[in-house]
Amino acid sequence: MLKPHVLHSSQTTRTLLPWKKPFVSGDGNVSFPNFHKPPVLGKAKKNVPVRHAASSIKAIVTDTDKITRVKAVVTVQPTVGGILTHLGLSRGLDDITDMFGKTLLLEFVPAELDPKTGLEKPTVKAYAHKTNLLGETTEYECDFELYHGFGTIGAILVENEHHKEMFLNKIVIDGFDDGPVNFTCNSWVPAKNDTDEKRIFFTSKSYLPSDTPSGLKKYRENELVVVRGDGTGELKKYDRIYDYDVYNDLGDPDSSEDLARPVIGGKENPYPRRCRTGRPRTEKDPLSESRSGDVYVPRDEAFSEVKNLSFSAKTVYSVVHALVPALQGAVQDRDKAFPYFTAIDSLFNEGINIPTHKEGFSLGAVLPRLIKAVTDTGNQLLQFETPTFVDRDKFGWMRDVEFGRQTLAGLNPCSIKLVTEWPLKSKLDPKVYGPAESAITTELIEQEIKGFMTVEEAIEQKKLFIVDYHDLFLPYVEAVRKQEGTTLYASRTLFLLSPDSTLMPLAIELTRPKMGDKPQWREVFRPSWNSTGAWLWKLAKAHVLAHDSGYHQLVSHWLRTHACTEPYIIATNRQLSGLHPIYRLLHPHFRYTMEINALARGFLISANGIIENSFSPGNISIQLSSVVYNQEWRFDHQALPGDLISRGMAVEDPSAPHGLKLAIEDYPFANDGLILWDILKQWVVDYVNHYYRDAKAIQSDDELQAWWTEIRTIGHGDKKDEPWWPVLKTPDDLVGIITTIIWVTSGHHAAVNFGQYDFAGYFPNRPTTARVTMPCEEPSDERWERFLVRPEVELMACFPSQVQATTVMAILDVLSNHSPDEEYLGGQIEPFWAEDPIIKGKYEEFAGRLKQLEGIIDERNADEKLKNRFGAGLVPYTLLKPYSESGVTGQGVPNSISI
Repeated sequence: MLKPHVLHSSQTTRTLLPWKKPFVSGDGNVSFPNFHKPPVLGKAKKNVPVRHAASSIKAIVTDTDKITRVKAVVTVQPTVGGILTHLGLSRGLDDITDMFGKTLLLEFVPAELDPKTGLEKPTVKAYAHKTNLLGETTEYECDFELYHGFGTIGAILVENEHHKEMFLNKIVIDGFDDGPVNFTCNSWVPAKNDTDEKRIFFTSKSYLPSDTPSGLKKYRENELVVVRGDGTGELKKYDRIYDYDVYNDLGDPDSSEDLARPVIGGKENPYPRRCRTGRPRTEKDPLSESRSGDVYVPRDEAFSEVKNLSFSAKTVYSVVHALVPALQGAVQDRDKAFPYFTAIDSLFNEGINIPTHKEGFSLGAVLPRLIKAVTDTGNQLLQFETPTFVDRDKFGWMRDVEFGRQTLAGLNPCSIKLVTEWPLKSKLDPKVYGPAESAITTELIEQEIKGFMTVEEAIEQKKLFIVDYHDLFLPYVEAVRKQEGTTLYASRTLFLLSPDSTLMPLAIELTRPKMGDKPQWREVFRPSWNSTGAWLWKLAKAHVLAHDSGYHQLVSHWLRTHACTEPYIIATNRQLSGLHPIYRLLHPHFRYTMEINALARGFLISANGIIENSFSPGNISIQLSSVVYNQEWRFDHQALPGDLISRGMAVEDPSAPHGLKLAIEDYPFANDGLILWDILKQWVVDYVNHYYRDAKAIQSDDELQAWWTEIRTIGHGDKKDEPWWPVLKTPDDLVGIITTIIWVTSGHHAAVNFGQYDFAGYFPNRPTTARVTMPCEEPSDERWERFLVRPEVELMACFPSQVQATTVMAILDVLSNHSPDEEYLGGQIEPFWAEDPIIKGKYEEFAGRLKQLEGIIDERNADEKLKNRFGAGLVPYTLLKPYSESGVTGQGVPNSISI
């Protein structure tokens, strides 16, 4: 007869029935079955190896008389995409199996190898059972009995035997003398019938590769192999594979030749890489990827359910595929201009009645700020919120001083440069594009300066500044003008710095190159006191603002933040283990970026998307972005100090605040940004120095070196041979690299994104396109006569059409919105950091400095001496204030490019 075994531990002494004795499987795994009847005796079946299976080397338990009992509590987030709200047969089966605790298998991995044998210790596994449904979360529990000698838990393997994926928040293990062991998951675990991959989660303690506990080294390496994939096949929704590809999915050649687009990325059109999806190629162009189905992003990059409620593919899809047709139905003519300014005002005061979608789709469900009501006729009332800019000063957009102010404190404060050479000259081939020297002459400028100083003195005293889109746009003017409903010039806009740090525009040069039989045309426009000159100046400003809007959206915003960050995210996941402290430092700054980029490829920057239909460059928009990447983008200039110095807006000065002397003292973007930069850098210094004591530690970190190499040679591989890439040899090198990445994803993105609706929601302030040429370029009697009789009509014809304007306004409203689950700089601490008392203390200092920045910005906006921030009707500069409520607020710096 079988006799009971008495087991002892420091916590308890108890008697186990013989069939509750630890069971050792053929592969060495140990489990403590919760049987209520003896198991069927016989030869143990060897487990089939999976990607994270324990070692196949047998491990024998020699001391099983001391058992440590622990309890694991798994917190699961109920989501639309997860197990808890799915209806149907599979849901019912999952509920039934949950009752018996047979759907969530946990397997504990010892942190260390056996010190005597050097072999892997056996893992311990058990099923968790659902214990409660709390509304916001669901908990699963299981009891584990750890054999003597198991040691500390280094990782947990999770197998989801539900029919649907589930989202694990965290796992907490209680029962140890020194307190609970925490596992922060925040990750999707696929259903077993989708993949046989076991998910691994490591403890919250971070390790450099050389410090990794011996029992985890294999798991650390294997996990990286899993997320890299093998580079083949179409990726599925549940995959976690991070891989690279070029932008070959923006066109749709199978639908129409007009929708074919060149591949962006590679020698011909250099560009950062995006995430590979593996979708099949198009039939008509083997170089292009088809646009069928959802756009793949690694599973953990997807939006949360809260985020999906406030911004999702459905929202953008609704604007593109429901709102635009509805607007066309209301307006009738896609190209119809606004007849007068009061018609623009009516968008905010009265709204537009638009037909209900033919399928009965409710725009109000996804655009609650815009759709105010359903009328008696069943139509929907589209009414925009009044943007802060026009609400404060309805006529501010017309003033030249505001035109100048917004180059320093508006949506695109990243284009203005110091003039350092005179005369202004083009670098383009004069045989092809005409005279290199600008038509803005010394005589013209000195007439505007009115004898206060010479041009040479103005340059010597750093008084002249320029926004220069001449060489960028001139080669593409003819291609843009072949498209319907848009036009383009090359432009230069020159400003004079006043003693009070405000900028006064002096001249605008517009150029059209030789086109066919037409010779080159160029003209300089200046502020004027006569009626004709004043209206031509307004039209010239409209063209320049359209140029700046295109550059802002395609370069300052999309290229410099969204597109250039995606390779950082891919490389971080491919080369840095989830255990790596630098992975854990960067991870919060990558949240949602790949998902928003995928949506942009689907609806915003794609062929016939919002950008092509509503911005001046039209169907060559992304090609222009590629040109700027090729000619101008440098990693070292993405750091704020490097950016300012490269544009002549600052020089190094050890005696000045932040080590830089600004060319314009009252430059709100730079003033606030440099404080934020220093705060970010100090946090990164504290964090990096905690883990890396010297250069040797940096150079011997194989994961870190592979990460930086992959960013340079693959993610940004079209620029891999550039000499300006920072080296990675010392902790200071790493601090510079990491601070730059964090600045781009937080501060820079906030500065160019969250003011979009406030500044551009009233489109005369920032038109996205100029649809007609200047009336003086080729003045027919009829058009010139119309301009002279009713110049306002010419300006309205130049502005975006009613459909274009309202479509962009709706998109900007969405893009300027903070979701309720936004995570801001200095907000809730990451669990990984909270586990380490030193890092926790440094993070609290970081958060405290950010709160101080809030107060500094408020003080600056109330300072009467700062004319670019304070004045009657001015919108204060708040874009770099770290915190915000949800909604369209014009402030708040999220951790990541989350919209």
